[in-house]
Amino acid sequence: HNTRFALVRLWCVSLIVSPSHFNFVSVTSSIFYSGCVTLWSGETSARNDLVKRSGDCGNDWSQFNNRCSRFMSGVQTWPRAEKSCMSIGGNLASVHSIDEYHKIQELIKTTTHEYTKAWVGGSDAQESNVWLWSDGSSFHYTDWCSGQPNYFLVSQHCIQINYSSEKCWDNLGCNDHRTFVCVKKM
Repeated sequence: HNTRFALVRLWCVSLIVSPSHFNFVSVTSSIFYSGCVTLWSGETSARNDLVKRSGDCGNDWSQFNNRCSRFMSGVQTWPRAEKSCMSIGGNLASVHSIDEYHKIQELIKTTTHEYTKAWVGGSDAQESNVWLWSDGSSFHYTDWCSGQPNYFLVSQHCIQINYSSEKCWDNLGCNDHRTFVCVKKM
């Protein structure tokens, strides 16, 4: 059983980092399998309590809920944004409470002086309307705009935040370009 786990984990890692396999399908597949590895390794997705520690996140990162967040102002597709977050030790942000959502919005507004639309790590690319976070954590909190998620005209499998005047969530085509928020554990 341990040998099988190790082989799955090695396959997932090579799929994530291999540039010859980088396309939308392989990235979303690697995200899915990465989540499975996280679950199999016994890690939990339970939320951490609020802890305030200064300096634990490093420059350009903001701390909240035992996690470090960073707004990235360059626009990228959702798969490339996830890859960028992974390259700095994180994932696109998962959101587990209204407080976390407001902190992410605050981070964006502090940088851009407005509620800029941005990618977070939610996707249903593996199965329509089965939403998963790219970091493998539990998907239990949502802030969908009225009538969302929808699949109007195109496949819309990735979550953007700060949509419409309500500043809520919208599903969007993953190849659209948005700013994004990365999160890593402390």
